[in-house]
Amino acid sequence: MSILIKNASYIISFNDRDEILENADLLIEGNRITAVGRDLSLNPMDNPQIIDAQGMAVLPGLVNTHHHLYQTLFRGLPEVQGMPLFYWLVNLYEFWRHIIPDAVYYGAMVGFSELLRTGCTLTTDHHYVFPRGKASNFIDTQINAAQEIGIRFHATRGSMSLGKSEGGLPPDEVVQDAETILKDSQRLIERYHDPADYSMTRLALAPCSPFSVSLDLMRQSQLLAREKGVMLHTHLAETLDEEKFCLERYGRRPVELMEDVGWIGPDVWFAHAIHLSEREINLLAQSGSGVAHCPSSNMKLGSGICPTSDLVRAGAKLGIAVDGSASNDGSNMWEEVRRAYLLNHLRYKDEGLSAYETLKCATRGGADVLGRPDTGRLEAGKAADIILIDLKDVAYAGSHDPLVSIVCCGNHSFVDTTIVNGKVVVRKGQLLTQDAEEIRKKAHQVACEIVQKERSLKSF
Repeated sequence: MSILIKNASYIISFNDRDEILENADLLIEGNRITAVGRDLSLNPMDNPQIIDAQGMAVLPGLVNTHHHLYQTLFRGLPEVQGMPLFYWLVNLYEFWRHIIPDAVYYGAMVGFSELLRTGCTLTTDHHYVFPRGKASNFIDTQINAAQEIGIRFHATRGSMSLGKSEGGLPPDEVVQDAETILKDSQRLIERYHDPADYSMTRLALAPCSPFSVSLDLMRQSQLLAREKGVMLHTHLAETLDEEKFCLERYGRRPVELMEDVGWIGPDVWFAHAIHLSEREINLLAQSGSGVAHCPSSNMKLGSGICPTSDLVRAGAKLGIAVDGSASNDGSNMWEEVRRAYLLNHLRYKDEGLSAYETLKCATRGGADVLGRPDTGRLEAGKAADIILIDLKDVAYAGSHDPLVSIVCCGNHSFVDTTIVNGKVVVRKGQLLTQDAEEIRKKAHQVACEIVQKERSLKSF
């Protein structure tokens, strides 16, 4: 299948030359881009799909570098509003202990739907809750959902092994032993991980955080990941409570702890990375470690502001992420770009990142964080992961810069078109691959059943 995007007002490439082409075309053949330029054409006998992009900006798809998809079913819970991270988690664990495969499936479908409609073409997820005595095939379920809806997906096998009885934060009924975790991690890698260029499914290993896993599991996970050639992911330096926990339990700051267990390098990325010293920022940059910046979650939970400009200036890999939908409370990737830009300027004022630099973090930057140089750019040979944003809406009238328009203007966040792996999955803001209304109804039903179950137990 060939697609010719014609007459784009702007093609924002994020290639090595940082080219922005005006009044240009882009050609897709199969699952990759084959040409970007002016006056491109195809043989009509090939029956190409033509998309008229006049008045539109064409960009690489946005890349979401951190999420908890199951949390889409736990948005707006009165029991946890206004709480900082540790108290928020302790209260939510009581609801999460009831999750079942249907919850994981429909939670993923809701998140994927939101992401695709708001311009995300590649996402990861960090699923770490496996209630004791319940089904444990949650990662398989997520991967099946991603394949059905048509999003490029980096699943992670998350884990928690340090329960409350051993000094950790989560209750014992939602943690697993290291042997179970590592055995399932190996199974998932061997079944699903595809390291090839343009792959739609990859795996990473993701012990949850320093306050919910043992150091031994961190060490064993990195050994397994490097043996199998997959990446590593965890939460790090998110709050001062986490820093206090690490200092009191281990006598080390969170980043120092990662150094101790071998969790530094180009195959590692951290969610949040807010509370960093200058040495730690330089360490992440020099080692090639990545950071997933989660502005909405960090604001809602009062965690702090990621030192984004310092990381970029140091040369660190920086992506943007929506984080879990219970702390955001959405999977709106386009809106997350705006918030990243605004939060950066709140911290750095006139020395903050430009609109272009922020968009680059959300596209090419996120792809680099996830180890995907085959996407996140618009140039020949790269994956056909592309979005079209219609700038003809009245909300953009009077704006003199398309980059500022995309980041700061507009009154909705649905893109015109989302193309993943050469296939159109969103058109005119509507999901084409699944029935979004059916997803909404079934997801809300499962969510209500789980929440009511926990509330009923508390009432006794």
